[in-house]
Amino acid sequence: MCGIVGLAGAYADRHESTVAAMGLAQSHRGPDGSRCVVAADGGATLGMNTLLIVDSTAALGPYVDDDSGLLLTFNGQVYNYRRQAAAWDIPLAAGETDAHLVLRAWAKFGPSCLDGLDGMYALAIYDTKIGKLFLARDRLGEKPLYWRLDGGRLAFASEVTTLTGYGPAPLVIRPEMVAIETPVGVDTPFQGIQLLAPATLLTFDVDTGSLEQRTFWRLEDLEPWRGDYRSALAEYSVTLAEQVPLRAPDGDFALLLSGGLDSSMLAYLMRPPVCVTVRYPGQDRLDESEIAATIARDIGAELVVIEPDIADFVAALPHIVTALDYPMGNASTFSEYMAYKAVADRGIRVVVGGIGPDEFLMGYIRHAIALFGPDAVLSAGLDAYRPLAAKLLYAAGERPDPVEAVTKLILRGPDPEERIRELVADALCRAGGDLARALTLVDLSTAWRPLVMTSDKLASAFAIERRSPYLARALVEFAYRLPSDYKICEPVASKRILRDAAMALGLPRKVWDTRDKLGFASPVPTWLTGPLASWTDAHIHAALTDVPIGMRQLLESGLKSDGRFDRTRTQALMAAAWYSGQKERAAA
Repeated sequence: MCGIVGLAGAYADRHESTVAAMGLAQSHRGPDGSRCVVAADGGATLGMNTLLIVDSTAALGPYVDDDSGLLLTFNGQVYNYRRQAAAWDIPLAAGETDAHLVLRAWAKFGPSCLDGLDGMYALAIYDTKIGKLFLARDRLGEKPLYWRLDGGRLAFASEVTTLTGYGPAPLVIRPEMVAIETPVGVDTPFQGIQLLAPATLLTFDVDTGSLEQRTFWRLEDLEPWRGDYRSALAEYSVTLAEQVPLRAPDGDFALLLSGGLDSSMLAYLMRPPVCVTVRYPGQDRLDESEIAATIARDIGAELVVIEPDIADFVAALPHIVTALDYPMGNASTFSEYMAYKAVADRGIRVVVGGIGPDEFLMGYIRHAIALFGPDAVLSAGLDAYRPLAAKLLYAAGERPDPVEAVTKLILRGPDPEERIRELVADALCRAGGDLARALTLVDLSTAWRPLVMTSDKLASAFAIERRSPYLARALVEFAYRLPSDYKICEPVASKRILRDAAMALGLPRKVWDTRDKLGFASPVPTWLTGPLASWTDAHIHAALTDVPIGMRQLLESGLKSDGRFDRTRTQALMAAAWYSGQKERAAA
C-alpha cells in the first residue's frame, strides 16, 4: 500500500515542489519515504509515498528504467510477479520487487502486459520517448486513482483531497449520494476530478494534450461455465487452495476474522499469526467472537478482541471522514476502522479480509429476494429482513419487472434522475438476461466502489496494506461464469460452492454451516437514535445552515430516519462531519 502522485504536461519539470507538496498531503500512505522524480524530457514529474512490504531493503519509488527511459510510480501488489518474471524472461535482482517487474514488462510489451498482472494496483508510467503518460487501475478497483485535467496538464493522486489542494475544485453533490450513499461511475463530489474506472488504461499525450481511455478487462466477456456441479466444485476448490495462500505476505500479518464463512475460510487456508475480531457488549446478535475464538485456537493464532464503545465512535468520527476523502462507507465502517487501529498499534503492516464472495456468489439477502421473491425469503425464516423484503411485496400471481425489483432493493433514497435504474438496466443487458450475473454487475456498479475504497482508505490511514484474497482473478472469473444454482440454490443457501469447497477441503462444520451474514456490523445506527440522538441532531443541524442544495436532502433525511436497519442517519452524520471538516480546512 503506497501512494502515487504526479503531473504531466508542458513545463511539468518546473512543478517539482507542487508535486512534492501533493505527496506530503498523502504521506500516511507511505511512511517509509516520499520522493519525486522529474522525467528526463521535463514532460512529467512523478511522486511516490512508499510502504515497504515485499522487501524492506527495496529502494524508494518512483522507479526509472535506464534502458527505455520509462518512469514508474506504483501503488499496490502484484501477487504473481515472480511467476510472470520467469514467464516473461525478465531478471529481478536482490532488492527488486513487483514494481520493477511492471517497469521492465512495460518496456518489453507495452500496455499489453497488464493482462498478465494479477493483483491490486494503481500505476502511472511516463514514456519519455513518445511523451505520453499512462495511468492504469486494477480489474476490480481495489486501489484508488484520481485525476484532473487543468490548463493542458494532467494531475493525478491516490487521494482526491490531494488533488483538491492542486487547484480549486468546487463541491458537486451528486444525486446518487442520496439514492445509494455514494457517487457512481467515475464521479466524485469535486468538480473536475474523476476516479479512474477499474480495469481502465488512460493515455495522455503531453504534446497535444489529447486523452484516451480504454477498458482492458470485462467480466461480461467471459463464456458461461458449461460443466456439471461436481466438476465445478473440484475446480473451484483447487483454485481456492492455490490462489488464497499466494496472498499471504512472507512476514507477520493479521486477518479480520468476523466468524462468518468468508473470513473463516481464509483463516484455515492462510494460517495467519494474528486474528482480529470486533464485538459490542450487549449486542448479542452482532457477536460472533465465540466462533472466532474457536477458529483462532484451531489454527494456533493469537486472537485480538476489540470492544469499541460510544466514546470510541465519537472520538474516531473526524478521522474516519478525513480518511475516506468524502462520505462513503458501509455497515462495518466503524468496526473496520477500529480493527485497523488495533493492528497498527501492534506494528503489523498487512491485513487480510474476506471481500468478494458475497458479490460473486450471491451472498446478500437482496440477491435472494431478487432471485426467489420476498415471500420465499421470509418463509425461510429470515424475518429480520422483513423491511427489505417489504420493498418487493406484491399481489399473488404478480412479479415486478426485474429492473424495477433490483432498483428498489438497492435504493436508500430517491432516484429522481433514474440514474440507478439505468445502471441496473445496463447490467441486466450486459449479463445477457442472466439475473445472478446481472446482480453481480449491479453490485460492481453501485455498492462495490465504497466497499473496496473504504477498506483501502481506512487501512491506508494507519499505513496498512489491505489484501483481499477472494479477488484473485481466477476466482472472480470462475465465480462469475457459474450458473445461478451453483451459487445459491435456495434463499438460505447462498455461496453454495464456497460452502461445499470448505467441506471438501476438510474444514470444520462451524465454518461451512453458518448461514446469517453479520460481518463486522456495528450498533452505530442504534446509537444515533438512542444515546447519541441529540449529539447527532446537533451535528446535522449545524451543517444544514449552509450546505449546498444537493446535500440538504441527504442531511434532512437523516433527521427523520429511525429504523433499526436504516443507515440514512449514519450517512447523514458522516456527510455533516465531512462538510464541516471541508469548511474548516478551507478557512485555515
